[in-house]
Amino acid sequence: MMQFAWASYRRYAMGKNELRPLSKDGYQGHIFGGLNGATIIDSLDTLYLMELKEEFQEAKAWVENYFHLNVTGEASLFEVNIRYIGGLLSAFYLTGEEVFRSKAIQLGEKLLPAFNTPTGIPKSVVNFKRGNWGWASTGGSSILAECGSLHLEFLHLTELSGNQIFAEKVRRIRRVLRDMKKPYGLYPNFLSPVTGTWEQHHVSIGGLGDSFYEYLIKSWLMSAKTDTEAKAMYYEALEAIEMYLLNVSPGGLTYIAEWRGGILDHKMGHLACFSGGMIALGAEDAKEEKRAHYQELAAQITRTCHESYARSGNPARGGGRAQPSLCTWGN
Repeated sequence: MMQFAWASYRRYAMGKNELRPLSKDGYQGHIFGGLNGATIIDSLDTLYLMELKEEFQEAKAWVENYFHLNVTGEASLFEVNIRYIGGLLSAFYLTGEEVFRSKAIQLGEKLLPAFNTPTGIPKSVVNFKRGNWGWASTGGSSILAECGSLHLEFLHLTELSGNQIFAEKVRRIRRVLRDMKKPYGLYPNFLSPVTGTWEQHHVSIGGLGDSFYEYLIKSWLMSAKTDTEAKAMYYEALEAIEMYLLNVSPGGLTYIAEWRGGILDHKMGHLACFSGGMIALGAEDAKEEKRAHYQELAAQITRTCHESYARSGNPARGGGRAQPSLCTWGN
């Protein structure tokens, strides 16, 4: 499957950010600020781990010869971090190849203007030409999943560069999120980068919130289990989610609802399905009396997501919500 996917991308879209499979051509998109090759850099570690040596060398050569950072567009801080910087860092730690380290650090430096806010909570878009916020950020909220999904990569940028600024940026974000008043211990999805207060009381473990929670438990694990702050924040958040958002449908399927201003919205988005794996990952380091419980909860959520696809007409097109035929998710 990977060889087929890579061969198709190489044939129809090499160097472009994405392949459009129906029209069989490349697509640049508007969220990468003019950067190219998102699929290539995203695929480096997979190609290496699958021992697709020829394909990996081809991808590496493209990075060396064609991945240029002198771009002038407006880019999503979140997307550039998880796809480009994350991909480059992963490739470096697997191979030790200097080109991946140097490109990751240079790109990280280009993202720093997004953090120039009164609170340190970054704006969502950075303008590479002007070195400041992008136009889409001028009046908007910052999103929990975006500002909360930088920690892993930025700590490694500091480790590899010796420059503390990357770690300082994400530690400041952590402090703001930790100290904010949270309704019932839940983290709302939208906050102001200017005032540091929540702007909408919408809580979701799916889109807009998802990877914030994932990065907490992974920060604990990545630190060789020394980042006790991340650990505490993760388990406190999970307890609040379980108490206020967790429900069981009339059909007996466990799901995590969304919360809007004190009212439960009984839907579970497709992106929330990662949470089964996340809860399983964190079960081992939970309090002893909670470990088996979290393992079972992870299995239940995963079953719900599997059923939402298995019972739909086309499992490959599950969409953003569980299918109506799955269950009516009410009280």
